[in-house]
Amino acid sequence: MYQNIATKVLTGEVRLSYVNLTAPRAPQQGGEPKYSVTLLIPKTDAATIANINASIKAAYEDGVSKKWGGAHPQPKVILHDGDGLRPSGLPFGEECKGCWVITASTKNKPQVVGIDNLDCELAPSDIYSGMYARVTINFFAYDTAGSKGVGCGLGNVLKTRDGEALAGGASAASDFEGLGQSYAAPSAVPGYPQAHPTAPAFQPQYNPVVQPQASTQQSTRPAVNPITGQPW
Repeated sequence: MYQNIATKVLTGEVRLSYVNLTAPRAPQQGGEPKYSVTLLIPKTDAATIANINASIKAAYEDGVSKKWGGAHPQPKVILHDGDGLRPSGLPFGEECKGCWVITASTKNKPQVVGIDNLDCELAPSDIYSGMYARVTINFFAYDTAGSKGVGCGLGNVLKTRDGEALAGGASAASDFEGLGQSYAAPSAVPGYPQAHPTAPAFQPQYNPVVQPQASTQQSTRPAVNPITGQPW
């Protein structure tokens, strides 16, 4: 119970996974897009688990008396053991080990604030899978198309600290660790292909057309043809 609401819980510090807090996302099986997040609750946090179980029970009792006409259906399990198997039969990811796992969703955009300023919502870049937070969740009974059970509604999120991202991509800091100020020009890195030396700028050669010059030598031909005796 939180704020005197039997079905409402304020968790202790949990880790967030499958974060869709800045934009709604449609379920894979189809349906209305919702904001959602999966909470990884440490098994050592007995108080949060006790509050969740009590709130699920309160929501179930509301369903019996107000929604299900006195029926006592067997609801689907919504709080899963991270050391066990998913509903699909596949094991949970490594990040779920040692935790209880539950997913909360809502049609309305939740507020996501930082612990240092509760009045200012965080930028989308500060909201990601892997960060740590405290979250308000509210359990409710539903009866949809003959399916009866208890769901987990998402309230607001208080980011407490950063954590290793679970998105699967590496950060720039980890990709380029150790480079920073020690970066050397490619020509100084062993094995790095060397750049071609800079070619000198093209400079056309001036080749003037050589004009034939008149000969300055005097002709050595005799003035009279020696054979005919006549002038040339």
